Amino acid sequence: MQQDNVLILDFGSQYTQLIARRVRELNIYCEIHPFNKIPQNLNNFKAVILSGSPYSVRSEEAPHPDLSEIRGKKPLLAVCYGAQYLSHFSGGLVAPSNTREYGRANLSFIQEDETFFKNISEGSQVWMSHSDTIKELPENGVLLASTHDVTNAAYKIEGETTFAIQFHPEVYHSTDGTQLLKNFLVDIAGLQQQWTPNSFVDSTVEDLKSKIGDDKVILGLSGGVDSTVAGVLLHKAIGKNLHCIFVNNGLLRKNEYENVLKQYEGMGLNVKGVDASERFLSALEGLSDPEAKRKTIGRVFIEVFDDEAAKVENAKWLAQGTIYPDVIESVSVNGGPSATIKSHHNVGGLPDFMKLKVVEPLRMIFKDEVRRVGASMGIDKELLGRHPFPGPGLAIRILGDITSEKVRILQEVDAIFIDGLKESGLYNDVWQAGAILLPVNSVGVMGDERTYEKVVALRAVESTDGMTADWVNLPYEFLQKTSNKIINNVKGVNRVVYDISSKPPATIEWE
Repeated sequence: MQQDNVLILDFGSQYTQLIARRVRELNIYCEIHPFNKIPQNLNNFKAVILSGSPYSVRSEEAPHPDLSEIRGKKPLLAVCYGAQYLSHFSGGLVAPSNTREYGRANLSFIQEDETFFKNISEGSQVWMSHSDTIKELPENGVLLASTHDVTNAAYKIEGETTFAIQFHPEVYHSTDGTQLLKNFLVDIAGLQQQWTPNSFVDSTVEDLKSKIGDDKVILGLSGGVDSTVAGVLLHKAIGKNLHCIFVNNGLLRKNEYENVLKQYEGMGLNVKGVDASERFLSALEGLSDPEAKRKTIGRVFIEVFDDEAAKVENAKWLAQGTIYPDVIESVSVNGGPSATIKSHHNVGGLPDFMKLKVVEPLRMIFKDEVRRVGASMGIDKELLGRHPFPGPGLAIRILGDITSEKVRILQEVDAIFIDGLKESGLYNDVWQAGAILLPVNSVGVMGDERTYEKVVALRAVESTDGMTADWVNLPYEFLQKTSNKIINNVKGVNRVVYDISSKPPATIEWE
């Protein structure tokens, strides 16, 4: 990256990714690194931000970074734990707060003529989240702002370009948080706001050209946003040397295999469709355990993909649609809250027998940025707006064993639900939606006859990243119409229910 860069040191805060998102929204490139793995070459970074942390600076386990090459040498912004850290280890005093300082607060004092608070006025709402408080500022500390309960809400250190705040500017509740970050990064640190989707495309295409040269690359397309955007970027860089494989596992949505292939052809991509439905369904026969189903689908996919990849002579690279959250989660701070998140299947999940080098054009950008990059390259709006769809497909939405008849039923139900959301203008208000086929039959009446048929559950959630999700309050009229349409048109279903559980404690998928 040729742009001005920001280094964010992660101390395990649940908000660290949000800091990165806010910085990127200012069209400034940034990277997150664990506090104990500071990049050796700091010349690439023009400013540094220290994140919050679940730890107390007073505890023995407190994260303790080596800032010798940063403090006083680069503009530094310390957030929450970072602010307490600078105070605690530089002659100040951090003590337990009498009351846990959590939630909304308002700035009651701001130092006049201070660039750091440019265009931010007294009364501005900020978000606190800490149980310690800074009682005394560090050596050469100068008070910049207070709230009613927190005297030392913001300070700077004389003789350095170092600023510290006890609140979180990155969260939505800090109303002038983005302005504060801009004041620090643009006005104080002097960074240029040049990092845009177009600049990302240009620099990535150049990088791919020089990295790959005339080699052949294989990419598994899924029809989803990430693999599609990765495919178009690679296509821009290496053209026909990109060989895309789209596998039909027999568990896709209704007509999805044919529709997606058509869409890709229209985009000029070199795609081979492989219909392996029978192979997947026969491997799944009799399996009911969710984990066994997932593992079987993963194994068969690798077998099918490898068979096809072997047909591409002299392929040197495997491309993947890995995005930045996957990368961050797989190198998270030891012991931080994000450390409990499972390592992602895209990172390091390459089977031994595929001796290909890995190329991941999207590994440094977030999901919303992937969509913006896709839009800047002219990818169809409908494709970029697609809901996430699980890798194992409908297999984990059919509870119990999988049969071709159950797949047919669920495909029909899902099509009515998703098409209905689109026709009613509700699709874009939902992050992810789908239907689940339950392993129970229920009594019903059709005409004068008693029926004993399947139950389906509809699920629609809103979320930004899938980490947490709330069920969507779809209009009753829509649910009523959808339920009637499903029961009247899908043979084998006589009851429809709507799932009103949020994540946590429930997950988005049922299996």
